[in-house]
Amino acid sequence: MSADTDTPEAPADDPRAKARRPRWALLGAVSVVLLWLLVGGIGGQAQGKLAGVQSNDNSTFLPAQAESTLVSDAVARFSESTELPYLVVVERTGGGRLDAGDLEAVQRFAESVPSLELPGLGAGRTLGDYLVPGSQVVPVPAQDGEAVLVSVPLDGTTGTAASGETTPLAEGADALREALRTDLAADGLEGYVGGPGGLIADFSEAFAGIDGILLLVALVVVLVILLVVYRSPILPIAVLVSAVLGLSAAAAVVYQLAKNDVITLSGQSQGILFILVVGAATDYALLLVSRFKEALHDEESSWVALKKAWHGAVEPVGASAATVIIGLLCLLLAELRSTSGLGPVGALGIAGALLASLTFLPAVLLLFGRRIFWPFAPKVDHAHAEDVVGSARGVWGRVARLVGTHPRRTWVVTLVALLAAAAFVPTFKAGGASIEETFLTEVDSITAQEVIAEHFAAGAAQPLQVVVPQADADAALELVSKDPGIDSAYLGLVPPQPGQDAPPPKVVDGDVLLQATTKDAADSAGAEDTVERLRTDLDAVSPDALVGGNAATNLDVLDASARDLRVIVPTILAVIFVILALLLRSLVAPLVLVVGNVVSFGATIGISALVFDHVLGFTGGDPAIPLYGFVFLVALGIDYSIFLMTRVREESLVRGTRPGVLVGLAVTGGVITSAGIVLAATFSALSVLPIQFLVQIAFIVGFGVLLDTFVVRSLLVPAMAHDLGPRVWWPARLVADGGRSGPGHHAAGAHPPATEPAEGSR
Repeated sequence: MSADTDTPEAPADDPRAKARRPRWALLGAVSVVLLWLLVGGIGGQAQGKLAGVQSNDNSTFLPAQAESTLVSDAVARFSESTELPYLVVVERTGGGRLDAGDLEAVQRFAESVPSLELPGLGAGRTLGDYLVPGSQVVPVPAQDGEAVLVSVPLDGTTGTAASGETTPLAEGADALREALRTDLAADGLEGYVGGPGGLIADFSEAFAGIDGILLLVALVVVLVILLVVYRSPILPIAVLVSAVLGLSAAAAVVYQLAKNDVITLSGQSQGILFILVVGAATDYALLLVSRFKEALHDEESSWVALKKAWHGAVEPVGASAATVIIGLLCLLLAELRSTSGLGPVGALGIAGALLASLTFLPAVLLLFGRRIFWPFAPKVDHAHAEDVVGSARGVWGRVARLVGTHPRRTWVVTLVALLAAAAFVPTFKAGGASIEETFLTEVDSITAQEVIAEHFAAGAAQPLQVVVPQADADAALELVSKDPGIDSAYLGLVPPQPGQDAPPPKVVDGDVLLQATTKDAADSAGAEDTVERLRTDLDAVSPDALVGGNAATNLDVLDASARDLRVIVPTILAVIFVILALLLRSLVAPLVLVVGNVVSFGATIGISALVFDHVLGFTGGDPAIPLYGFVFLVALGIDYSIFLMTRVREESLVRGTRPGVLVGLAVTGGVITSAGIVLAATFSALSVLPIQFLVQIAFIVGFGVLLDTFVVRSLLVPAMAHDLGPRVWWPARLVADGGRSGPGHHAAGAHPPATEPAEGSR
């Protein structure tokens, strides 16, 4: 029997007696594990249903007071139902003019659309069940005679309602595409399904891989890294199970909140949730396990060692999680609901990771004891990581020696290099990306958009919508029609037929609807310029005129993103500073950490700009990327500084500040570096999804975390802290430095003082 199990018959002075684990503690650990397995079963079911409560439409992300949102609400009053159309475009395979037979084939297809079966929604369900009541599916030939556009008016309410793990919108897009292949291919025709309905369906399909591929890739990457770090087949499995259970707990709550419209869950937020929980839970586990392994070198009993490890890890892990949670909750200040929705989603994920790491994982560590590290279980040899300080042994011994010998030179050179990289920040492109740039693979809705732009007015698929008082309608129509960015304009819901007088527009609450086709594509900068110009010019016609539509939505998203960045960034910095000041009981140390992380963020964005522009060839970027990048890099990046500086303060209480800095650096070097690699690797898993936004976030966070881990946390922060010496704790002064603050308690016991390198050039 292992010396780490109960052996009641052993004498009190027998080493096996010292290694006993209390029976009540073992029973408690078993209870905790069983409780978490129950949570995992419930949360796992909710996790599989998250795709059914997603919202991936830009128009649903804007605040209620945005002008495009007001127009969308007003337009809904002109029709008995909200329309979310598929735009099906048909052309000859290889191009060329369509003949009468081709037009007849398209007409037959259009007539068959309502009867298309949707077996994924149940027996007898057809696409017609989800179309706008009383609507017609009418083909519209292009003026060049080479294409036909068929608008399929899906009901925006019934068509997007979740049905199990799918929606009528997604099933309808699949049915239309299958019908195009089977009904028109024989006639030498090919068609594509685009428009708002087709685009959202393609987004849903792209994010469908989140539940499987993304999570699997992230877990496999983390497993490989942990196997290398621990050289044990048991411990990595325990850490991953802890992460998955934390994710399940978070998913159960997120699903209920999204289902009841308390928060907005986008596909992007769901993907980030998965990665965030796996990365954070693994980071917290690494710190706890590191403390546990350190204590096992001094303690016979794994129970005593675990208590010391938990006591030493709970403060930095709790402070780290609290910092990230509060930072994410600052996103609730955002106007964009996709951004504000990410706040509670991410915060719940971090909370799940924290709970699992501080309850489930310790229970597993207690049950396995030293055997969790098999085949390299630590022995009671009183060996400590700080033993390398003052020597050239090991990587972190050499790093600590460099920092201790030349602190000022180290932080100055490092800071200059980071600022040089940050100089490229102005070249970072985050002014929006076109629909074509959104996906990194060939997508049917994007092809449809390109074909429509080739044969119809570029903005025909998604016209501008202007709500104007009836008395000013004619003047507004004249002004809009003369705008250089407008191809055509008309009053009402339906354009007038060629050769016929326009029907009188419908009047609702004294307003009429004016629609206009832009010369530029709705997702282009040209169309957004047209919206800005019309909003200004129409004020002279009627101050009550409102301009909406897809181009206006994109413009309002840009404006809201810029406002969110201005408001949330300083708020997060202030919150983090306050948390650090309370944790470290200092004003200088938090300032050093915050400045270091901000500089690191700037360097990351600068390098990212170079990579996106000159390596990956991205010509644009989502306007929310800078804010997302800031939140994750600063909130998560500060984790490693918290792990470092809490240990530095702990060591400084008994050794003095400068020796404490070197010991803290040497002791935490390996675990924090491993944690950074794990977090960078998990975020990099986002790049498996063919969405440009997620690929950019994956690179920014992955590269930024590595930069923060290997440069900021390893060189800049410790070198500045060492150079400042006792002043880093101002206004406090530690007893070990000759002050009155302290003396404190060393979580792992009183170790012999580490030798500090001789003073060198600073």
